[in-house]
Amino acid sequence: MNNNEIKIFQTQDGSTEFSVLLNSETVWLNLNQMSELFERDKSVISRHIRNIFLENELDKNSVVAFFATTGTDGKNYNVEYFNLDVIISIGYRVKSKRGTQFRIWANKVLKEYLIKGYTLNNWILEQKNELYIDLQKSLNIISNALKLKELENTESIGLLKIISEYAYGLQILDQYDHQNLTIQNTSNSTIFQLTYDDAIYQISIAKKAQGNSELFGREKDQSFQSSISTIYQTIDGNELYPSLEEKAANLLYFITKNHSFSDGNKRIAALIFLYFLEKNLALYKLNGDKRLADNTLVALTLMIAVSKPEEKETMIKVIVNLINSNN
Repeated sequence: MNNNEIKIFQTQDGSTEFSVLLNSETVWLNLNQMSELFERDKSVISRHIRNIFLENELDKNSVVAFFATTGTDGKNYNVEYFNLDVIISIGYRVKSKRGTQFRIWANKVLKEYLIKGYTLNNWILEQKNELYIDLQKSLNIISNALKLKELENTESIGLLKIISEYAYGLQILDQYDHQNLTIQNTSNSTIFQLTYDDAIYQISIAKKAQGNSELFGREKDQSFQSSISTIYQTIDGNELYPSLEEKAANLLYFITKNHSFSDGNKRIAALIFLYFLEKNLALYKLNGDKRLADNTLVALTLMIAVSKPEEKETMIKVIVNLINSNN
């Protein structure tokens, strides 16, 4: 969805139908369309949009764009459009059933694109069979995630980001490893070693700060401690996961899969994963951007949760590929 695409949305009663713009992995409506969708005056919609930005609910630069639109006079104009995050937010504020219908429809459109609309370098896929097999495995995991859960917009965008960045990573890795997708360009060592006590303390901080339930972070067994100790496991004096990226990837995988807590397993997995990267100075790129965007982390954690045990190697390669220094 890099170029503008048009989809038609029609209300369930058939009384309203309009063209919806798809661009940059989300859907967009202008002010007139949102007024029609929510059956509210444009001034009401404008006030809600203004409040959304004043309250810092959304970042205006991320959710607003101008697209060339043909007016009724046949001329082209740059019209202000708002993405699905804004549309959903307004839907909650005006309590509109039509808004709920639109959200469900938009997520369906985005999920269809996730499965059918991704683009890859055809020459690489035809020539590099081993690379294709690994990528196909990751796409199968994504498809399983889509079947099990109706995704929020941020999760959908995260899955698209995994596809696009992983495809790019395949091309880069191919230059180094001659048609074999292997773990490359990783950091040799960590400057911080995570301990069980430290991890538990971080969970307690998160529990207080975010007002989670009493069940959040309550351990069911010893598997959380095992998840942490396993990433430092050695065989004949050699580390099983020698690089920072491999440790981080396996940490996220083990905590997500082990279901060590009564509540909050995926949130805790993401929290400890980010904490581990930050303490090892690997959370941010040199330009200050996060090495792994928030929505991509959400999607990765979801992929791990629905993946099969035999897909572990593929998941680890995907994670390492997304967080290594070349990404």
